Amino acid sequence: MPTAAPKVCACGKVVPPGGRCPCRAKADAERKARFDKTRPSARKRGYTGAWDKARAAFLKANPTCFCGAPATVVDHRIPHKGDMAIFWDRSNWQPLCAHHHNSGKQRQERRAAHGD
Repeated sequence: MPTAAPKVCACGKVVPPGGRCPCRAKADAERKARFDKTRPSARKRGYTGAWDKARAAFLKANPTCFCGAPATVVDHRIPHKGDMAIFWDRSNWQPLCAHHHNSGKQRQERRAAHGD
């Protein structure tokens, strides 16, 4: 099976297929650090002991991600953005594995940030 060709980063470095240029990884880490400074704490966003109990019960009843992997995250299908009615609406919850939660959410947040 043929392998993909290496890419050339904007900085000029050759990046192997499936790899990330160190300059892009550094820029992403800096962007995340800037965002995290402005973000309220998890507790202020509603992730309290009551959430931990509800999350555990939901995952026990819904143990698998749509891909078949064990679900480890309760995702809010519609981002709650601090709205506690949406936060606690169980019909808005879905069980996901960490991979699908993290990759999907990052894609969604990038689209929102770019106004797509």
